[in-house]
Amino acid sequence: MQAKQTQEEQGMWSKFVDTLPEPVQGVLRSSAAGIAWACFGVIGFLLVYGVLQERIMKHPYGETDSDGHGDMFTWSLFLVMCNRLVTCSVALGMLAWTAPKELLPVAPIYSYAAVSISNVVATYCQYEALKYVSFPLQTLGKTAKMIPVMIWGLLIMKKKYGVKDYLVAVGVTVGCSVFVYYGDEFSSKRASAKETSMYGVLLMLGYLAFDGFTSTFQDKLFKGYSMSTYNQIFYVQGCSAIFSFSSLIAGNQLVPAIAFMSKHPEALGHALALSGAATTANLYISWTIKTFGALIFATIMTTRQFTSILLSCFLFNHPLTWPMQYIGVAITFTALYYKAFAGKSKPKPVSAATEAMKDIEPGPVKA
Repeated sequence: MQAKQTQEEQGMWSKFVDTLPEPVQGVLRSSAAGIAWACFGVIGFLLVYGVLQERIMKHPYGETDSDGHGDMFTWSLFLVMCNRLVTCSVALGMLAWTAPKELLPVAPIYSYAAVSISNVVATYCQYEALKYVSFPLQTLGKTAKMIPVMIWGLLIMKKKYGVKDYLVAVGVTVGCSVFVYYGDEFSSKRASAKETSMYGVLLMLGYLAFDGFTSTFQDKLFKGYSMSTYNQIFYVQGCSAIFSFSSLIAGNQLVPAIAFMSKHPEALGHALALSGAATTANLYISWTIKTFGALIFATIMTTRQFTSILLSCFLFNHPLTWPMQYIGVAITFTALYYKAFAGKSKPKPVSAATEAMKDIEPGPVKA
């Protein structure tokens, strides 16, 4: 039953490919061209997602004064709600197309809600952190999520990890620490900014902790109930949209956020594009894992992390400190690529795919 559900839920993108002319289908399903197509979709749309995320949260809208100050968008939960609504809508469409019988919940609603609350808090921390740390720092910091995932795996799933896993986790942590310590957020020339940056780091730690719990509890739900990915997406994101909306109302943030979007239509366009880019990337991810496996996808995602940092540095003037921050980047991505290619000896397609999904917000599993 579970295998049949997985085949159905991952077949949506293949159905789209089936509608294309036969020569195009052959090209997309060939190894080299197919991987290139996967890279285009996954890296391309996630780069758009990352750039839009930084544009919305860290740069002013409308007219600016002589110091470059203008109207700033500060309602992170509004973006969370937009993302969840779009993802929930797409999941509903996928269920209606591939598995209409799975529109009903297969687990208690509170189980979906637990994942949802943790996911909303993680996403909120992620957006809020952008106010206090640079996007390159946040992107590199996300690579440290292996550690909380391993901790939650030990506590909740009773998993056991090998020496290589711990070495990779240590390598990534060291690389991130070097990058953070020698970045301008911790520069002695900006003593007043140091405290703010520390708050940003605390937000990132909160993001990593809640994100790790979200992914681990999702894995537990999949193992405990016979549910499809789209079924979980629909109900988790539905709960998340309700929680986000309720929080906006309780905090009197919904009306100001809508007023800001009305005053600056460009911001609304960016918010919708942000949600659309993440959702489209998820379709490419499902097709990539189904066609080429988790190892290729993990390698593509690692490349995406590095490309995101370089693109943000180029577009938003985030120069890296020579030589220490470059060393930190090198250590981190060396460990990540080692993890990706070391997996060849003991491939675990299902679990690796689930782990790889967590690199995205909103991912196919957690939205």
